[in-house]
Amino acid sequence: MSKGLAATVMALSLFAFSGAVAMAAEISRYVRYSFDNEIHYGIEDGDEVHQLDGAPWAKGSRTGISVAASDVTLLAPAEPSKVIAVGYNYISHREEMTHEENRPIPEYPPIFLKLPTTITGPDTEVPYPADATDLHFEGELVVIIGKTARNVAAADAAEYIFGVTAGNDISERSWQANDLQWFRAKGTDKFGPLGPAIVTGLNYLDLRVQTRLNGETMQNQSSKDQIHNIHAVVSYISQYVTLYPGDIIYTGTPGATSAMKPGDVVEIEVEGVGILRNRIVSRVD
Repeated sequence: MSKGLAATVMALSLFAFSGAVAMAAEISRYVRYSFDNEIHYGIEDGDEVHQLDGAPWAKGSRTGISVAASDVTLLAPAEPSKVIAVGYNYISHREEMTHEENRPIPEYPPIFLKLPTTITGPDTEVPYPADATDLHFEGELVVIIGKTARNVAAADAAEYIFGVTAGNDISERSWQANDLQWFRAKGTDKFGPLGPAIVTGLNYLDLRVQTRLNGETMQNQSSKDQIHNIHAVVSYISQYVTLYPGDIIYTGTPGATSAMKPGDVVEIEVEGVGILRNRIVSRVD
């Protein structure tokens, strides 16, 4: 990465744009759903879901078929080729995890990978692995890429972002601390709930992210407090990895997390997006 680009990434990481973010003027809600044993993408319009003939980032068009929103089963709203995540992207979470105040801020976003098989939708059950001992929630704002991104400047990153949704980067802390990599801790099946919808037209640089565990608010902070904002994150990743339409980026969790147990219900609410709800259950093979 050039020194000039590095400086741009760092600057945009520490400060939100002072002006309005260039985004779509209209807010739209896109879903992926199951109805009558078929899976489709759709666009929500009031109490109805209008079927699309393809993914919305692939310019899927309305087919003329609609169904009542109450009759569909919502699925994870994207099927990414890759799932990328940012660690320690809020000072509040860095201090909670490291138990150190005034820890130096990393120059670049700390990136790790999850697996596409972690992705599961709203209102699904997340199995608690039999050998897990310390399973935590991580409520996050998630970005969906809209077009192929490679070597993107931070100033141009908005052009490559389709929309945002809510996500839960479920993490097994004992595995995270002791394994060579975070393969198990972050990459176990269904450790990446996502949904309920992908929303376009929001100012994703300033959206409130809340997590509730059994109805009690556990996390509550705005994406404006991210150390590396979304544009900086997309730019940085694209210097090394080509991002494709439908790929997703978990952008970091704020504040403290805590352990979950079977029977717990976790809700991740992102302002303007809605509530992603999942239940933790004992593993059943």
